[in-house]
Amino acid sequence: MLLVPMAALRALALACFLTLPALVFAHEGHDHGAEPPPAPVAAAPRAEAVSKRFELVAVVLGADLVFYLDDVATNAPVAGAGLAVSLEGQPRRKAVETAPGTYRLPLPWAKGSTHNDLLVGVTANGATDILSLDLDLDEAPAATASTGAATPTLAEILRRQNPLATAAGFLLGLAVLSTVRGRRTVPVLALLAVTATLVLGGTARAHEGHADGGHAAALPAAPLPAALTPGAPERARRLPDGSVFVPKSLQRLLALRTDRTALANVARVTELPGRIIADPNASGVVQSSVGGRLAPPPGGFPRLGTRVRRGDVLAVVTPPVQAVDVSDMRQRQGELDQQIAILMRRVDRFERLATTGAVARTQLDDARSELDGLRDRRAALDAVRREPEALVAPVDGVIAETGAVAGAMAAPGTVVYRIVDPGKLWVEALSFSALDEGSAATARLGDGASLTLAYRGAGLADRNQAVPVQFAITGETGGLRLGQFVTVLAPTGGPREGLALPRGGLVRHEATSLVYEHVSAERFIARAVRAEALDADRVLVADGLAAGRRVVVQGAELLDQIR
Repeated sequence: MLLVPMAALRALALACFLTLPALVFAHEGHDHGAEPPPAPVAAAPRAEAVSKRFELVAVVLGADLVFYLDDVATNAPVAGAGLAVSLEGQPRRKAVETAPGTYRLPLPWAKGSTHNDLLVGVTANGATDILSLDLDLDEAPAATASTGAATPTLAEILRRQNPLATAAGFLLGLAVLSTVRGRRTVPVLALLAVTATLVLGGTARAHEGHADGGHAAALPAAPLPAALTPGAPERARRLPDGSVFVPKSLQRLLALRTDRTALANVARVTELPGRIIADPNASGVVQSSVGGRLAPPPGGFPRLGTRVRRGDVLAVVTPPVQAVDVSDMRQRQGELDQQIAILMRRVDRFERLATTGAVARTQLDDARSELDGLRDRRAALDAVRREPEALVAPVDGVIAETGAVAGAMAAPGTVVYRIVDPGKLWVEALSFSALDEGSAATARLGDGASLTLAYRGAGLADRNQAVPVQFAITGETGGLRLGQFVTVLAPTGGPREGLALPRGGLVRHEATSLVYEHVSAERFIARAVRAEALDADRVLVADGLAAGRRVVVQGAELLDQIR
């Protein structure tokens, strides 16, 4: 009989206790920790060429060669062009346009070629250019079998094991220790042999498929493709040097547009706070001249936004009559009635005497005139009690403000309606410096829209050390409202030199301003610049950028989000 020392058995039991969870759960393909990050997307093989008019990018997508043709200055797709592709030793072939500025052609070279020189003749807008492209195809790396995971440490084993494995190892250790204490060496060896057989067999089966856990076995890493399949997306990414790689296909989706910078002499401008007001010659208010109770006209009160014409009745005001006023009016009516009766008898008497010549004809005419005047005064006194005041529109326009409510009491001078012509609006700004008369200014709204302004005049009143300046809005005024705040950019000084760019090409950060230069067909570099406001649509780059560079003027904000 083989005798095993007690210390050796205890060490063997401890090894079984620690090794069992690792053998069962630490095999390849079953790491229950965090999943590895996805593999980076490889860009398809490509080549690019540029001429004075066109910029051409060729990309291998599966079994096709795709050409992206853009205008070199604006980066806009060139649609309707003719592309004739020539390869050494092969006839010339024509690419077919599949989308505006996108042309497709089956691969013109033999399968397995790694280097191809292409000549592409581009004809568009009456101009023809010949562009040369060198297209290299990298061979796909051979597939390599997985070498398996590295041997885990004790901390990793304890972190990966689940409660069931821990319990199984603990019970196995107790069984071994209790057997050893009973001096039964042969059963101990048998138990260890059975355990090792089960563990090794389970590990082997787990590497074959791990049917009991439902997890698939780890597969060897697939090689990166030499060319993307048709329709496979290409991703934009920021390169280690800080530049941004944006495939042409994604540039079309982002609608990136560029422009060449050029030096220019422009006037200095100042930003002024302003707000939209109504044109005083095309607006008005409807007020009650006497106090009274409001009542709607026959067609009802006009609602907000209703277009009215000058002279339209918008409301009526019925003046209230107090008890004292009623008594005075009745007394006055009685006096007028008495005077009218006396004059009527006098007129009758003069008419009889005038036939005999006892009364002059002029006396009769004077009496009749006095009678007519008393009757008019009596009729006017009755009308004061019966007829309300009609409130009419003073100008043509739209109801911009209303306070009409049936039955409400309106004090004298109350503004019941405000009428504005929406096609004739002004802007009033506060300036801390003198503006030249006739200055052409622009205004910028909160949403980035711009307005063209025409100078109308400046006041002499002092408003917190500022002078009010008024401008008329020329052009479309749709969507504007009274009191809306705007930023007015008005010329206030002599000319200065710089690069004028659209505001859409400037990306503002906390302390710096950036523009993106289009350095190659699919590569952009951020340039820090010093820029100032030029007008509502443009900024002036005074430093950090040279003339003649292609700068992104549309989509720069989207380009800045690429990481």
